[in-house]
Amino acid sequence: MNGMSGSSQAAPASSPSAFFQHRHRHHGGMMHMTFFWGTNTEVLFDGWPGTNLTMYWVCLASVFVVSALSECISRCGVMKAGPASFGSGLIQTVLYTVRAGLSYLIMLAVMSFNGGVFLAAMAGFGLGFMVFGSRSFKDTGSNNNHTEVQSHC
Repeated sequence: MNGMSGSSQAAPASSPSAFFQHRHRHHGGMMHMTFFWGTNTEVLFDGWPGTNLTMYWVCLASVFVVSALSECISRCGVMKAGPASFGSGLIQTVLYTVRAGLSYLIMLAVMSFNGGVFLAAMAGFGLGFMVFGSRSFKDTGSNNNHTEVQSHC
């Protein structure tokens, strides 16, 4: 107390790493920064899916479905050019915003660095493209003989 009587000690300053250690109990105090395999992970929400294997599979299925839905919205007929009107422009804007939000959620889920979540996202995007964007399920008699691949960047 350096000669000052009656003064209280100041609380120790928190380290910059204290922010990252806040709620990540099962990773040794730090978030994963490399891919890992395992069912004990957190994706998007604190404690979800947790350590329950069934919830991990629900998580993977959710990531898969949201990825495929994002592809569906990207390639639906409403998003293509058409007659100009305020109503159609509003619908396009809402669908674009929903697709962007879904894509960001998938990006955040993949940032859990869980290998299963990454593979579920890629499988969802792949199946979504195959069903809604590739020639696999389209009428081959039409004049449109090319596939336009859109980037999600």
